[in-house]
Amino acid sequence: MKVLIIEDEKELSDSIATYLGNEHFVCETAADYNMALEKIALYDYTCIILDINLPGGSGLSVLKELKSQNKQDGVLIISAKNSLDDKVSGLNAGADDYLTKPFHLPELGARVSAIIRRKSFEGKTTINFDELTIDINEKTVKANDTIIDLTRKEYDLLLYFIGNKNKVISKNAIAEHLWGDNMDLADSYDFIYTHIKNLRKKIMAAGCPDYIKSVYGMGYKFSIS
Repeated sequence: MKVLIIEDEKELSDSIATYLGNEHFVCETAADYNMALEKIALYDYTCIILDINLPGGSGLSVLKELKSQNKQDGVLIISAKNSLDDKVSGLNAGADDYLTKPFHLPELGARVSAIIRRKSFEGKTTINFDELTIDINEKTVKANDTIIDLTRKEYDLLLYFIGNKNKVISKNAIAEHLWGDNMDLADSYDFIYTHIKNLRKKIMAAGCPDYIKSVYGMGYKFSIS
């Protein structure tokens, strides 16, 4: 799950990124208004953590730009202001939630997870797909009550596939989702092939059919048929 942290206070931004990174999120950061606009124009995110007060512009303007592009990214506004007007303005502009600084990182993490569940999995903490059962809170995957031992990237890849089931997903989109800014360090898509091959092997070894379909020249589709 890829998250964008739009926050100009570096210490806070780094602490959020570190915490969410330990919770299986891939984090990117933007420290000002213009960088934030560039990021949302180029990439899609599962959730965006957005500060209202940014160098060069307002976080609310970033939010309005996001909505004008018909982006479906979840948005959690964070702000030092405890003003009802700011909260109402943010939620009316399309934010999914609002958190006032200072806050505890576990609460922020819980709110991010709740937004993702609402946006991608209809608010469920347990996801069922054919013979697979995924517990989002425990980060476990079972097939017919047997645990499938997945690496972090394999787990993230499976969630991404299920969140986009029956859709063709490009190799570039998979790379961006799993590695964020670090995808540029890879020379090829060999690392994607490896993770998909291993995920497919483990799922089928647990008695499931092959859900991952290669779509020539386009990418992959996760489906039952």
